[in-house]
Amino acid sequence: MSEWLVLGIAMASAIAVVVAVTLLNQRRRNLKAARGEDPDAGAVETPDVLEYMTMMVGVVYAIVLGLAIAGVWEARSAAQDDARREAQALHELVQRAEVFPADYRARLSNDVDAYVSHVVHREWPRMVDGDKVDGRGDELLAEIRSDVAPHVPRGELQAHAYQPMLDRIAIADEARNSRVQSAGATLPGVVWFGLIAGALVTVGLIFTMNIGRSYQELLLAGFFSALIAFLLFLVWDFDAPFGRSGTDSADVFRALFPGAAGSGT
Repeated sequence: MSEWLVLGIAMASAIAVVVAVTLLNQRRRNLKAARGEDPDAGAVETPDVLEYMTMMVGVVYAIVLGLAIAGVWEARSAAQDDARREAQALHELVQRAEVFPADYRARLSNDVDAYVSHVVHREWPRMVDGDKVDGRGDELLAEIRSDVAPHVPRGELQAHAYQPMLDRIAIADEARNSRVQSAGATLPGVVWFGLIAGALVTVGLIFTMNIGRSYQELLLAGFFSALIAFLLFLVWDFDAPFGRSGTDSADVFRALFPGAAGSGT
């Protein structure tokens, strides 16, 4: 399901609930007026302490919601930084191999392409779905390391490039481990329970203010509920470190390795 469709459904549902409850309350008032009864009979004026509590609940929930958005955004940024470091390290590894013989460069480039293709086409869909990746990626990275580590550099240029190439493999390995560990949802279930329950309480408290006496109040209540739904959507969307589709987060591999990332293995 498209993310925009999910957002549209969430915001429309929130507005529909608020409008439906408000209109039902207004209809009840109109029926009382049609029977000749006072629609405000039995209504209790909202005490000042209730208004204060409603305001405080809204403030506390806004702080919690803001912290949740900041947390998932930070986790997503860190995960995508790991992917960029991994791709950049592999790209620099291939570039530094230019001082080595052609057959060696071809073997190393083929192994790097095989690893990148596996990461983009095999591992990425599993990470987006929250599944664990298999060990094939580690095996392919080990093959890249075996291409570089045992090779004896010949000449000053190769000697200068040899150690930085080993360093790039270590960076790629570290970034890969961080990327794999960061796959999956960031927020635990108990936090989601608190966010959803807090949203219901916050929106529900606006009905204690006897809204619905004017279309302006109804409009503001609808916008308020839509805003809550939109912020919850942001948390849900950012809670996936590599996105819900995974296409954006893998773009760094596609940009640096267009041939390997553009076709499956």
